[in-house]
Amino acid sequence: MITVTENAVKRIFEVSEKQKIKKDFFRVSISGGGCQGFQYNFNFEDHKNADDQVFEFKNIKVLVDETSLEILNGCKIDFITDLMGSYFKVDNPKASSTCGCGTSFSI
Repeated sequence: MITVTENAVKRIFEVSEKQKIKKDFFRVSISGGGCQGFQYNFNFEDHKNADDQVFEFKNIKVLVDETSLEILNGCKIDFITDLMGSYFKVDNPKASSTCGCGTSFSI
């Protein structure tokens, strides 16, 4: 299970409307890389894969593949605006450390 805050849902919807994205899903995934070993990825997609879990938050459907869900399970995704800018912030209880900007992490 993952949680997506009201701010994050609002931002996902705003971006899809502003850029006229005609995709049905917002994908959250994990890939190798970044200064800490793993990094978060966010994309719009128009199809669901067989190993995807779908989480619905208001008018947004979030996809997470089975492998990424093992690492993301229990996380909270928020959208933050602060002195560093505007960005999606992932509070991941499985992350043992994160980089300064929060886009990469290790477990």
